[in-house]
Amino acid sequence: MIATTKRKPAEAPCEAELLLPWLVTGRLGTAEARRVRAALARDPHLARDYTAVQEEYNETILLHDALGGPSPRAMHNLFTAIESEPLPARARQGTAARMLAALSPRLLAFAAATALIVLLVQAVVFGARVL
Repeated sequence: MIATTKRKPAEAPCEAELLLPWLVTGRLGTAEARRVRAALARDPHLARDYTAVQEEYNETILLHDALGGPSPRAMHNLFTAIESEPLPARARQGTAARMLAALSPRLLAFAAATALIVLLVQAVVFGARVL
């Protein structure tokens, strides 16, 4: 996005010139913007570059505005296609449901009985401490 005038190949751009696009878009901090504006007031070549960057920025905005967005029909077609796709079996079930479905009925009953025994032992131990 940096539009610069022609310069000698050995001459590197100054810091103010590199910050011109950010100044044009209003993305510089107050102190940096003040420094770049001071440099613009001192250097006519930099001011010319600033004008070129502004023009390029405005042309880019106009181009993007002219392109427009997708039509409402395209968005409707996209959402219709997304909604018509079936969910995978895994997405329909939660993680806990998938884990429980993997257990056999006998193993599930054994796990439930073990959990009940552990809860009862904890209740007795903690209940005895309270009294």
